[in-house]
Amino acid sequence: MSQTWFLTGALGCIGAWVTKQVLDRGDTPVVFDLSDDARRLRDLVDEDTASRVRFVRGDITDLEAVTTAMEGATRVVHLAGLQVPFCKADPPKGASVNVLGTLHVFEAAKRVGVERLVYASSAAVYGPPEGEAPPDEGAPAEATTHYGIFKRANEGSARIYWLDDGVSSVGLRPLTVYGVGRDQGLTSGPTVAMKAAVLGRDYGVPFTGATDFNYVGDTAAAFLACAERGPEGAHVFNLHGDSVPVAAILDTIRAHPLAGGLLHAAGPELPIPPALDGSALAGAVPDLPHTPLADGIDETMTRFHALAEAGRLDTRDLDA
Repeated sequence: MSQTWFLTGALGCIGAWVTKQVLDRGDTPVVFDLSDDARRLRDLVDEDTASRVRFVRGDITDLEAVTTAMEGATRVVHLAGLQVPFCKADPPKGASVNVLGTLHVFEAAKRVGVERLVYASSAAVYGPPEGEAPPDEGAPAEATTHYGIFKRANEGSARIYWLDDGVSSVGLRPLTVYGVGRDQGLTSGPTVAMKAAVLGRDYGVPFTGATDFNYVGDTAAAFLACAERGPEGAHVFNLHGDSVPVAAILDTIRAHPLAGGLLHAAGPELPIPPALDGSALAGAVPDLPHTPLADGIDETMTRFHALAEAGRLDTRDLDA
């Protein structure tokens, strides 16, 4: 039987891929968003497929609107949130969307009776790396950004909704997500570099060092898998991909047949550990997909090329 999925933040990068994969299953996605800019989704699916999405325009900070839109859903994936730069520029607004908005999704899930909720936390809950071992979920979480603090607060709220109301949830902590649609946020630079290379344009990634790269298709699949077969209770899991230096990523991009332009990386290393221990998620929800880094880069650049050839490649992230 087909299911109805309530999706917030579905017009963002991970959300567009989650929506695509829900559609690929033959299920119905209910996309709740204040924006009506579906360009990232339309970069992934054709118009006929996109027409199966139920769009509900609404504000995540409006509890009644969230609750009404969620009615009838059997699964919830909550991805709505403002990225690091936006939270830094306007912390009160960041808290309103990222913290209050998340509370509204949990409260609506309680009212509607959703079996399990999956939400986006982030590796930004961690502070600068301490030692060489990748942190697991029990490692100290001393965020250095408002964004990371807000995500940590959401993890605490999820635990209380389980203790007080029996709402099961899984929070996933990805680090550097890359792929088609990733055009905003602190760690979007490597994806923007792939787009620049396809267009033959010069680009500089604004950070250096190693980081944990998660292919967006795998990330979306992890959210769906946790919504369907995540453990009962309130759980938070690191999402591990491939931890490599940014310089190595740029070498792989440069070697691609579609690549042109000059690419470089400059700036500080990320104030987040360069790799995460993902063994807890692998044990709780086994058999999640993993796309090798070279394959993910190839898929991303090939799709960027096809969009450019069709005159549909959005370059606002490059032109900013």
